[in-house]
Amino acid sequence: MNANELREKTPEQLREDLTALKKEQFNLRFQQATGQLENTARMRIVKRDAARVLTILNEKAASEA
Repeated sequence: MNANELREKTPEQLREDLTALKKEQFNLRFQQATGQLENTARMRIVKRDAARVLTILNEKAASEA
C-alpha cells in the first residue's frame, strides 16, 4: 500500500482496510504459532501497512479538527 493511495480514501474505507489488515495479522500470527507460516516477511509488511493506515487516519482527524 502506498501512502498516496491511502490519502485518497475516505476515513470509512481506511477503517475497513485496517480491519482487514488486523484480521490478516491475526491469521499470520496463528499460522506462525502452528508452524504453517511460509512467508515470514508478510508479517512485517502487514504490520507496517496497518501502521500506515492508522497514521493517515490520524492525519485526517487532525486536519478536520
